[in-house]
Amino acid sequence: MQQLLQQAQKMQQDLATAQEELGRTEVEGQAGGGLVKATVTGSGELRALVIDPKAVDPADTETLADLVVAAVQAANENAQALQQQKLGPLAQGLGGGSGIPGLPF
Repeated sequence: MQQLLQQAQKMQQDLATAQEELGRTEVEGQAGGGLVKATVTGSGELRALVIDPKAVDPADTETLADLVVAAVQAANENAQALQQQKLGPLAQGLGGGSGIPGLPF
């Protein structure tokens, strides 16, 4: 029983460490062939947005808005993939991941 408790405690520590690492790791998404780039942390926090001046057309702000949304979505998809890679094995070890607060899978 003691060994089982130690394993669970180690897994919790590993999970906390992985979540901290995700918060520091940045991933990028882009749209429009790189005209708009969004950078988010592995936990999904938007950190930067770069818009190439070629993407700015005052007569067509709707396209620019669509590019921004697409870039942020792409960055968040990359962050989710990183979360799955880092946290997936840990979550499975803690009971399959379902019902663990803060985990999207």
